Amino acid sequence: MKTTARGRIATQVLLWAYAGVAAGPLLLVVLGSLRPNQDLLRDPLGLPQRPTLANYERAWQSASLSTYLWNSVLITAAAVALCTTVSLMAAYPLARWHFRGRAMLAAYFLSGLMLPIKLGILPIFYMFQSMSLIDSRLGLILLYAASGIPFSVFVLMAFLRGLPRDVEEAARIDGADELRLFRSVITPLARPAIATVAVFQIAPAWNDFFFPLVLLRSTDKYTIPVGLSRFFGEHAADRGALYAGLVLAVLPLVVVFVIASRQIVAGLTAGIGR
Repeated sequence: MKTTARGRIATQVLLWAYAGVAAGPLLLVVLGSLRPNQDLLRDPLGLPQRPTLANYERAWQSASLSTYLWNSVLITAAAVALCTTVSLMAAYPLARWHFRGRAMLAAYFLSGLMLPIKLGILPIFYMFQSMSLIDSRLGLILLYAASGIPFSVFVLMAFLRGLPRDVEEAARIDGADELRLFRSVITPLARPAIATVAVFQIAPAWNDFFFPLVLLRSTDKYTIPVGLSRFFGEHAADRGALYAGLVLAVLPLVVVFVIASRQIVAGLTAGIGR
């Protein structure tokens, strides 16, 4: 018992230490965003003596953060919605139906996890060019949705395989067809897994710098990572505004993960013990 208690205490100490190390830089950025630029230049690691929101105002106006944030929200939300819908529609028959070639089709979907999508930038660029999707938000939406399908199908298949078949069979006895069964029974039961794959697709799409830089040409279509890099180059001396821009870029992800944390844990641990 003492050994178990010591192990738990050691685990807790290590986890809290890791959380402190991970949150430390973010805390410094938040505190820096509340300090005047003169104070930051004089003492970069000091605490706010005269907290101010002027840095956020300058970042919002000078960096066009409202435009960049809107582009990121639009592209990320549309890509995640499309990816989750397609993945759920693919995972349901692969997990619940028995048909010839099911294993090969599942392996085809999962093969997308083997290679990073950035390795295919040349064929992607030429394909988008032939489809007039260069400098298009729609192109990024389709790209992010397609890149997230393999992981999403993998998680959703694992979850759907563990669902009991009693409810499904009862719905069929009541006369429900496959479409109604999928919409009214399977989808509500799969909400934890759906939330999990959605949240795990939000961060890569939101934080991606590579594809917007390569595929976009107009500054008014830039996402927040590319827009911030442009702002950093033009206002490198204004550290307060830079910190404020970083806080505004990270804040939506933090809010999403805090709100969906329970759903993430439920989706990842749903199959344990079945």
